Amino acid sequence: MLWNVPNILTVLRIALIPLFVGIFYLPKEAMTLTAFPAHWVNLTATLIFALAAFTDWLDGYWARKFNQMSGFGAFLDPVADKLMVVAALIVLVDLSRVSAAVALIIIGREIAVSALREWMANIGKSSNV
Repeated sequence: MLWNVPNILTVLRIALIPLFVGIFYLPKEAMTLTAFPAHWVNLTATLIFALAAFTDWLDGYWARKFNQMSGFGAFLDPVADKLMVVAALIVLVDLSRVSAAVALIIIGREIAVSALREWMANIGKSSNV
């Protein structure tokens, strides 16, 4: 089934990415007009990222416990993970909190692992990478 709980959680994780990124780029003027103090930006973004990470764990747990694994979920879950990591790294590089070299190494590793998984799937082997 395409729209089961694990797949909905995965789509929610992807939907949280623009919110997480957008929090960092809220104009300072917008924060002074609301009850959202500027120093809460990091905490709020961290909580959104943590919620997204929790949905990653929860969708896997739910899929296994209630036998709701699907090809769509197997494809989309790692894509959502990569999007989350890459978005966070780009924001951190842009805000000068992480070196671009470190971010490129991590992103390169993510791409290499994904390519290796795809290659292994194509040759018919199943293994943890």
